[in-house]
Amino acid sequence: MLTVIHTKEAPAAVGPYSQGMRVGDLVFVSGQLPINPETGELVSSSIEAATAQSLENCKSIVEAAGSTFNHVVKVEVFLKDMNDFAKMNEVYATYFVDHKPARAAIEVARLPKDAIVEIQMIAHVE
Repeated sequence: MLTVIHTKEAPAAVGPYSQGMRVGDLVFVSGQLPINPETGELVSSSIEAATAQSLENCKSIVEAAGSTFNHVVKVEVFLKDMNDFAKMNEVYATYFVDHKPARAAIEVARLPKDAIVEIQMIAHVE
C-alpha cells in the first residue's frame, strides 16, 4: 500500500513531490531544506541552525508516518560546502545518540533556494 505523508509540522513541498511516501513498513522522506514551517523562511544563519531545522522537518515527517528517529535506517546529507561537515556532524549527533543509521554526506554545487544543507532519509515503521 502506498500512502502520501503530509504534515503541517514540516514545510510544504516546493515542487511537484510529496514530503514523504510510505510503502509498506518503509517511509521515504523527501529532501528537507532548512525551512521553518511556521514562517516559510529559509534558516541559513549558520550550518548548525540549518542542520537542526532540516532534521526537525525530517523528524516531523517520520513521526507523521508513524515512526521515530530510532527507526531511521538511511540518511543522506547534501552540503553546499564540505567545510561545514564537522559542524553539521555535531548537530546531527545530538539527534542520533545511540541509534546510528547508515549515512552519506555529499558536497553539491547548489541546492534549491540556495540552501546550505538538505537532508533526506528512509525509516522503518513498526
